[in-house]
Amino acid sequence: MITNSTHVTHSSVLKLAVPMIISNITTPILGLVDTAVVGHLGDASYMGAVATGGLLFGFLYWGFGFLRMSTTGIAAQAVGRQDGDELRAILMRSILIALLIAVILLVVKQPLADIGFDLLSASPAVESNALTYYIIRIWSAPFTLINYTLIGWYLGAQTAKAPLLITLAINLTNIALDLIFVLHWNMGVEGVALASVLAEIFGVVVGVVLLPGVMSRYSGRLQWKAVFNAHKFKTLVWLNIDVFIRTICIMFAFAWFTNESAKQGDVMLAANTVLLNFQTLMAYALDGIANAAEVLIGRAVGQLHRGLFWRSVYLCGLWSALAALLFTLFFTTFGSLLIALLTDLSSVRKAANQYLFWPVLLPLISFWSFFFDGIFVGATWSASMRNCMLVSTLLVFVPAWYWLQPYGNHGLWLAFTLFMVARAVTQGLVLWWKWHSISETRF
Repeated sequence: MITNSTHVTHSSVLKLAVPMIISNITTPILGLVDTAVVGHLGDASYMGAVATGGLLFGFLYWGFGFLRMSTTGIAAQAVGRQDGDELRAILMRSILIALLIAVILLVVKQPLADIGFDLLSASPAVESNALTYYIIRIWSAPFTLINYTLIGWYLGAQTAKAPLLITLAINLTNIALDLIFVLHWNMGVEGVALASVLAEIFGVVVGVVLLPGVMSRYSGRLQWKAVFNAHKFKTLVWLNIDVFIRTICIMFAFAWFTNESAKQGDVMLAANTVLLNFQTLMAYALDGIANAAEVLIGRAVGQLHRGLFWRSVYLCGLWSALAALLFTLFFTTFGSLLIALLTDLSSVRKAANQYLFWPVLLPLISFWSFFFDGIFVGATWSASMRNCMLVSTLLVFVPAWYWLQPYGNHGLWLAFTLFMVARAVTQGLVLWWKWHSISETRF
């Protein structure tokens, strides 16, 4: 039986946010393990292959992160409406779309590899090993994308522990198989790739096993006619397209930043890469709070409850701001130590410390965009989120970099900071307009 609450508390936010933060943090740990196991194979090309292949899949799968985000928003709204039938239909629609995308990826896997490796310009030895890694890991696509939908659906269904269990199952299995396949059985990059495929399969198994227990909380049944409702399928597809465009803009901004860093030389590229880890660490934590906002906002929209909506905005915003302040204080105090832990190259350390000001400042600016993303996803304001991102990328970030080129790396960091400011301002203006356009008591 679906139960709704017209009240949201600090505890409500933390019960959703904390499991997602823990879940998010396991991802970079897996990356470190992958690097460590191949780092003991005695050939640098193995490390390069896993790094290159991992980067390719990172961009590829990150681009389809909309499967998670869109599913969370509409599932949370179904919970708010107490519509158990539609909640089940949403899961099946999202899985069908995930499978369709996976089939397309498998059909065009060779052209994708050609394009990806041409762009990455790796050495012949690295590219050969990376291609071996790619050919195996691409078969994880159906399971990876299904896991996105399962995690999004569980989160929308207000079950944050299930996404945590799925993510832990994937990453811990991956780590264990890495150690067995690579260090014990000497399978090299093939072992790393195979470990990723099997871990994603296990993640789907765990996700499916958890379904009966979670679904039992929501009255209703799966109706295939509802699953294939043309209007709702079309709505979900357009929602996914909007979020995909938004994600592509983010990928473009980071790729542009990395490319411009490389133009300044190897030392500056390495220094900026080290400093971007600060932003990534903060993003993993703040994404957990944004996930909580998606659920609470989606539920409020489903209930058509304006008061619950704005209460959720207030509490999630408060926790996001607090987390951002803590990160700024942490980076201010321990920033130089973190740089020293991430690299032992004196030239890179010196350059990174010279520009440490920017990642120290960024949490106080970029938390707004993460927080607003959570609101927009939960409310399924996907078109507005897409438009804000297009404006921030094409009309602010790119022009700002051209104007700020004379200032070198400081200019690049300032352009990136202005990109985050633009995201916050544009989405904030949309939210302000919604405040005045939504009825005083109801949506």
